[in-house]
Amino acid sequence: MGRYQPRTPDAGIAGVDEAGRGPLAGPLVVAAVMLHPDRCPEGLDDSKRLSASRRTQLFEAIMDLAEAVRIEVIAPAVIDRRNIFHATMDGMRAAVAALRHGPRLALIDGNRIPPDMPCPAEALVRGDALEPAISAASILAKVTRDRILDALHADFPAYGFDRHKGYPTPEHLEALRRLGPCAAHRRSFAPVRAACAPDLGLLSGR
Repeated sequence: MGRYQPRTPDAGIAGVDEAGRGPLAGPLVVAAVMLHPDRCPEGLDDSKRLSASRRTQLFEAIMDLAEAVRIEVIAPAVIDRRNIFHATMDGMRAAVAALRHGPRLALIDGNRIPPDMPCPAEALVRGDALEPAISAASILAKVTRDRILDALHADFPAYGFDRHKGYPTPEHLEALRRLGPCAAHRRSFAPVRAACAPDLGLLSGR
């Protein structure tokens, strides 16, 4: 099997990726990006392999230079209702459908293609490290979600969302054990369910 050859940036191709499938709190964020072949930011890569400052620089460049961009934010309540898999599929489909220039092809990071896509689509495992358009989508999704979690930290400072971004770190799990879930938590996720108790109704919003 030959080495994968990334496509040249093409205004008719949309890259699609998400950030936030694994955290216990905060939204899922999905981005779709159509890069302009003559205005492609340099240094695109999987967002996880970039520093926070470099991600921010590339975020601004992508927003300025891309042919089209769409970012979908899926709230914890929707994740709880649809489950994380279906929420991800819904978000990817919605992001592509909302692009102002309809793509002729969507490249999806991962191994699943959402049903009822508005255009032909291909799934690509580790696409965020291989395809420039998917890399751009991963950066937009990651930076957007991190900013949302920083804002949630201002509302719920005891949980440390600015540090762990909602992921199940020891610090976060200990805060859940002590405080119970807040309004930003995903109640369908097992560690959050385990932290729920009848006397936490005010915190949970139920």
